[in-house]
Formats: sequence, C-alpha cells, structure tokens
Amino acid sequence: MNQDAPRYSLIIATYNRLEELQELLGTVEKLDFPRDQFELIVSDDGSSDGTGDFLANHPYPFQLRYLFQENKGPGEARNHGMREAKGTYYLFIDSDCLLPSDYLSIIDAHLQREPLDAFGGPDDCHPSFGPLLKAINYSMTSFIGTGGTRGAKKSVAKFYPRSFNMGIHKKVFSRIGGMNKLRHGQDMDFSARIYEAGFRVGLIPDAVVFHKRRTSIRRFYKQIFNWGVARINLGRMYPDLLKPIHLAPAILVAGVVLSILLTFIFSWGWYLLLAVGFGALGIALLAFVQSTARYRMAVVGFLSVATLFIQVFAYGMGTWSGLWQWATGKREARGFTKNYYK
Repeated sequence: MNQDAPRYSLIIATYNRLEELQELLGTVEKLDFPRDQFELIVSDDGSSDGTGDFLANHPYPFQLRYLFQENKGPGEARNHGMREAKGTYYLFIDSDCLLPSDYLSIIDAHLQREPLDAFGGPDDCHPSFGPLLKAINYSMTSFIGTGGTRGAKKSVAKFYPRSFNMGIHKKVFSRIGGMNKLRHGQDMDFSARIYEAGFRVGLIPDAVVFHKRRTSIRRFYKQIFNWGVARINLGRMYPDLLKPIHLAPAILVAGVVLSILLTFIFSWGWYLLLAVGFGALGIALLAFVQSTARYRMAVVGFLSVATLFIQVFAYGMGTWSGLWQWATGKREARGFTKNYYK
C-alpha cells in the first residue's frame, strides 16, 4: 500500500490540549501496525497553546498532518479532518485518550472478519490513572451507571458509536456528510444518521481506548448535565434515542425530591423517604464492592459511590432542563457552554 493511500486516518480534534495531545501521540508512536497504513490528522479548532509550533518542531515517525481552523467546535474540527483524510476508514479519537499498542491491529482484524461501515469501541481506565479518574471511569462504564450503552457486550439500549472511539468508512462521509452543529450530542446524531442511511454498524468490544478524562468533580457534573440536555435534543429528532431507560435518572431525581416534600405534608412521608434511603444505600454498597474489587483500592470504591450519584443527579437535572427548554419553545436545548472542551 503506497504512502498516499493509508488504510486508516486517525482524526484528533483538539483545542488547547497540547499536554494531552503529546501523551496521545506517544501511544500512537507505539502502535504495532505498519506505519504506511495509517496517518494521523490533528484538526486544531483554534488553539492558542502552541500546538501548531510543537508539531512543526517535533517530527514523529508516522504520517502526521496538522490542520488549523478558527474556533468552530469539535464537530466541525472532525469534519475538517474528514475532508482532508486520505484513508479508507476514518477513526475519531478524543485528545484525552491513550491507545493500546494493538488498537489498530484489533480493528483491522475485526474488519477483515466482519466488514462494517461504522463501528466503535469501549473506553476504560489505564492502571496508571489516579483514584478520581478510576472512580469516574467506574461510574461511566459500569452497568448500573450507564446500562452498558458506551460499548459493553450487554446493553440496555442499541449501540451508537461515540466520538471518543469511533470509526467510519469513507463512503459514509461521502453519502451523509459530516457532523452537524448541535452543541451537545453531535456524535450520537451522526450515528443515528448512519443507521438511518442503512449502513452496517457494529461494536468492536476489544478495541479499547484508555480515556483519561482530565477533569474535576465540577467539570464532571457539567459534562454529564450536558448529556442529559443532549438526550432531549436527540429524542426530538430521533424518537428511538429517547426511551424510558434514558429518562430513569430524571425520574429518580424527581422521586427523591417528591419523597422529601411529602415528609412535610404527610406522616407516612417519612416511611417513603426511608425506603428511598435504603435503596440508595443498597446501590452505594454495590458500587463500592464492584469498584473496590475492580481497582483493588478502597479509596476508589468510596469515590465511585460519589461519582455514581453525581452522574445520576447531573444527568437527571440535565434531562429536566432539556425538557423545560423544549416546553418553553426553544428549538435546541442548551447546557453549559463555557469552556466547551473542558
């Protein structure tokens, strides 16, 4: 295969994340895949942290191209990358991810056995990550946190590839175009359009990326809140993307608030609140045991209880916010928009 026609184009949308990008590029350098069969495209959405200068002065031993645009958002940055890509398949990786050395080999072997037009893989936590990142990873990937929707073999809902670890054949882009301008949920919208166009979509369960998620509790809350908002926008466009399971966090939040209010009105309200408390305690114990066993650190178990409840509360509140904005006539519900990439 000649150098001008690699099989895979890895597209990294970035914005002022040079430190993370350097770590990701270090893992790309260690991929056990022929270097003439992939290229890496860094699609910069207007960074001011020296990303372009760094890449110009630090050559890597694989095909790397740097694209720059004025700030338009991650979706348009990925579209820019697709317009310039030379590969047969376009792979999207978030800049805060790290790749195992066999990442491309696993994808390539799977596509040889089972050709797919679009696909995705799960995200996980590298053993070197700190306790908070491991706790967030638990709540984001455990079945009781997401129902397996982010790339588990068993899931409560249909699998939709997401942009932290997603691939498409170039013919998909040629037929349906790129990601739209939705502020939240662009990748889910893109996946829904791929399904609607009749393409073959599948999960590659072993194509794992290590998602670093350099975040704080505050940023984690904002991110999950935005996902709750995005679910309402997506459900308005694609009814299949808004099922009862997606409304469960909002129902739980409303149930807790209602049970608290009832304690001030009816004497039996305390029994309802007590039942809610015992239910929450049971979930907390399960999360603690699962997370502690998984990471072999009690501190991660305790943090996982906190991140799990924060996740449910944030998603529920985001869902209610989206519903309220919809009811008041807004065409697109909005969540937190400041420092979008953060």
